[in-house]
Amino acid sequence: MLKKDHSNKFKIFVSLFEFIILFLVICEFCFPIQAWSINNQDGKSLFTNYCSGCHINGGNIIRRNKTLKLSDLKRNGLDNPDAIAEIARNGIGIMNGYEKFLGEGGDKIVANWIWEEAQKT
Repeated sequence: MLKKDHSNKFKIFVSLFEFIILFLVICEFCFPIQAWSINNQDGKSLFTNYCSGCHINGGNIIRRNKTLKLSDLKRNGLDNPDAIAEIARNGIGIMNGYEKFLGEGGDKIVANWIWEEAQKT
């Protein structure tokens, strides 16, 4: 009788383990890791990787009056994260858009980070 209890518990454990593995496999197909990685990347790292070359410390090495400082953003009509995301995605003037580099939703992530940083200065 004692052996049967252990056998049943082991079968339950194996069934639970199989269910967890099946669940993880289904999740991988429904939500690929590549889609998760962009969401796990924060705005600061996106900014560092794709924006900081021209916008060092929120400045602008190409056009001095097009910085990411709050006063310049507002003066240029960029008074919310959505407006910043639009430019990050599609570009403006001589600045190219970075949609393909930032990935899906990356424009909003970096724009929110830029807006939050601008509020601090």
